[in-house]
Amino acid sequence: MSRALTRRRAAAAIVTAALLVPLAACNGKDEGKKDGGGAKSAGDVPKAQLTVLAASSLTDVFAKAGAAYEKEHPGTKVKFSFAGSQELAAQVKEGAPADALVTADTKTMDGLKVDVGTPTVIAKNRLVIATGEGNPKKIHGLKDLAGSKLKVVLAAPAVPVGRYSKQVLDAQDVDVKPVSQEPNVRAVLSKVEMGEADAGLVYKTDADTAPDKVDAIDIPDGQNAVASYPAATLKASENAEAAAAFVKWLSTPEAQQILRKAGFQKP
Repeated sequence: MSRALTRRRAAAAIVTAALLVPLAACNGKDEGKKDGGGAKSAGDVPKAQLTVLAASSLTDVFAKAGAAYEKEHPGTKVKFSFAGSQELAAQVKEGAPADALVTADTKTMDGLKVDVGTPTVIAKNRLVIATGEGNPKKIHGLKDLAGSKLKVVLAAPAVPVGRYSKQVLDAQDVDVKPVSQEPNVRAVLSKVEMGEADAGLVYKTDADTAPDKVDAIDIPDGQNAVASYPAATLKASENAEAAAAFVKWLSTPEAQQILRKAGFQKP
């Protein structure tokens, strides 16, 4: 082979290699974009001022969850408005400005299908009997609540915890005449804490927030009711993408760990 031919082939190889380098770089960039096209990172979620309507029983745990979410998503602020689920539903129907909703039952959420996105259950809960510290009235089970000398307070029937309470009492054929019917579970707990009632039916997680003021008497699983907490975005939200990101986050391991630590059960 002549030296001239060898030199020409070498030069052609150099030119070909030079042309292939930028093509490889382009392919690498495209591949990178393709790989990054999955779930959005925290930095991709739009910054927003979110308002979340949430059931009263989530008051303490959502304060921690909100702080964790804001830390993970700089620039986003989460404001919670807590009330009984039935009150929250009324606010949604009246057009209250908010971005997401979390209720303490699926029935309330199901009644808002035209107003909310697809709900996801993020946690579950159970009832306990809350009594004064030290259980001075020696209450051991649901049937004890029928005692005529006991002052028992329940949530109103329209409130999820009130509906669950009626369900478990009726199933055990226990006739309770409450001294008052409260608008949410925290109001029931407060009555027992202040000594205005001897006992009340509340969620386990609510009783756990006041261990130095009330005792929690467990109700056997066979006599109890399971409360489910669905979360959904509101269709009227002006921060739809950010609201959806928050609702989705509530099912992540980090959020679920916060809920478990507060005593909520797995969805």
